[in-house]
Amino acid sequence: MIFDGPVNPNPAKQNEIVENWITLGVDVIAAACENKDGISTALRKARAQGIKVVTYDADAQLDARDFFVNQATPEGIGHALMDEAARLCGSAGEFAIITASLTAQNMIEWQKFIELRRAAKYPAMKMVALRPCDDLKDKAQAEATTLLSAYPNLKLLMNICSPAVPGAAEAVKQAGKAGKVKVIGLGLPNENKRYVKDGTTDTVILWKTLDLGALTVHAATALAKGELKPGATQFKAGALGEFKVVGDNILLGEPFKFTKDNIDQFDF
Repeated sequence: MIFDGPVNPNPAKQNEIVENWITLGVDVIAAACENKDGISTALRKARAQGIKVVTYDADAQLDARDFFVNQATPEGIGHALMDEAARLCGSAGEFAIITASLTAQNMIEWQKFIELRRAAKYPAMKMVALRPCDDLKDKAQAEATTLLSAYPNLKLLMNICSPAVPGAAEAVKQAGKAGKVKVIGLGLPNENKRYVKDGTTDTVILWKTLDLGALTVHAATALAKGELKPGATQFKAGALGEFKVVGDNILLGEPFKFTKDNIDQFDF
């Protein structure tokens, strides 16, 4: 297995890596796509040369891959985030979103379902800002600090990339607004334990990332061997067990909520 990726959100660099793998003549490529349109041309080229393609975490265009290993549906993630935000804010008030980039396809999808859920169920909730942090904790902290100053009635910061959750929490803590401005987001338990335990961060929502990685490798291997084919409705991923296949999506499951009550049970 060759594992590679850009050190920052760089769609062009992802394309270079895929082109290199095509030249190497690998059997299968598994890609988490920074830019859905940008990487699809390179992945289509790989498929045209007989290389199987699986995407995971963030999808490509449908004709650029064989299967998508879906950590949780965009609808499930968007609903989980918006429902939790509304619960913490009493279904009314201002909130802001910090994202990784304005082009990350998975986050664009999540934002769409966050807004659909808000409009349908929580019309008294208002999103006042969307800020990118380039997947950097320090930039997320700076953006959160700016938001806290710009919006004095802000009730919640929703962070939809992993580094943004502790970044926003640190900003809230330093501003002396822990408990007053709620913090939630998609992140890793180990990065957020201290903020969850001291009450700065209320809820971290994610999926079991080790399972996502393992399922992706199982799916890629099975696809390369011809054991996973279009039309499948179930996929057996070794010791991980059986997973549902809906169309060309292999579903890991529902989002998981890490809270003060359970976060110590996880180490990643």
